[in-house]
Amino acid sequence: MSHTHHTHSYKDVKDRNLLISIFLNVLITAAQIIGGLASGSLALLSDALHNFSDVISLIVSFAASKLSKQKASINRTFGYKRAEILAAFVNAATLVVVAVLLIIEAVKRFHEPQEIASNLVIWLALIAIFANGFSVLLLKKESKSNINIRSAYLHLLTDMLASVAVLIGGLLMKFYQIFWVDSLLTFLIALYLIYVGYDLLKTSTKMLMLFTPDHINIKEVVRVVNQLPKVKKLHHVHIWNLSDDELHLEAHLDLEENISTRDFNELLLEIERVLHDQFNINHVTIQPEYKKEDPKEVIVQD
Repeated sequence: MSHTHHTHSYKDVKDRNLLISIFLNVLITAAQIIGGLASGSLALLSDALHNFSDVISLIVSFAASKLSKQKASINRTFGYKRAEILAAFVNAATLVVVAVLLIIEAVKRFHEPQEIASNLVIWLALIAIFANGFSVLLLKKESKSNINIRSAYLHLLTDMLASVAVLIGGLLMKFYQIFWVDSLLTFLIALYLIYVGYDLLKTSTKMLMLFTPDHINIKEVVRVVNQLPKVKKLHHVHIWNLSDDELHLEAHLDLEENISTRDFNELLLEIERVLHDQFNINHVTIQPEYKKEDPKEVIVQD
């Protein structure tokens, strides 16, 4: 069985960066809630709500990251490896719900613009931009290879962009007294949240439902394995992501001849090598068969 392993130092750095981001976001959220209530800015309060959802999502991501390292046991044969996908799903769902609530509030406020203390809005937006920008840089590298970290990274990135929008709004209110811009910004921030959240929700749902990953062509996988010597047909195939790091294949393998177990072991090693090198599949479970009466379709409805 071929597996891929990550070093512990990588995991520790990832967790440390998440903790720093949690601390920074708690500070931003507290400041923005106080500032939003004091200045009367809905955009600032919506940004605070966005930041608060970040704090929750970062804590969930941190807990999931810790859980995913727990050892497998008799009752939990996979350990908690799917915790990170579940965390990404929860994060994405909260992002969409928060966005819908903000849109409802922004539409109400748009009809009745209120005067806002713009100086406070400007300063708090600047603080949020720098703090979120730092968190974004901390998580950027890991976000490319881990769906859980990517969900946290996207939360922080949208936060930073939202704070830039709030800053622009604060400047427009200060110098031009355009107070309806506060509602417009809230609406735009919320639309962007839905766009980002939906994409992540779709990806994590596919993983939770054990769908074949988008980059895998099952017909191509079967074609490659069928070309190997002694192989008659690979069928009854399932390919899914257990976690971001683990891509599993399980299948039945019809053999051309009645080979020994030792010969099958050699063939299995070759199949594992081919699947790993060409498709990045790193966990292979194959049931060998010879003249067995069963459905030979590539996909069999269990």
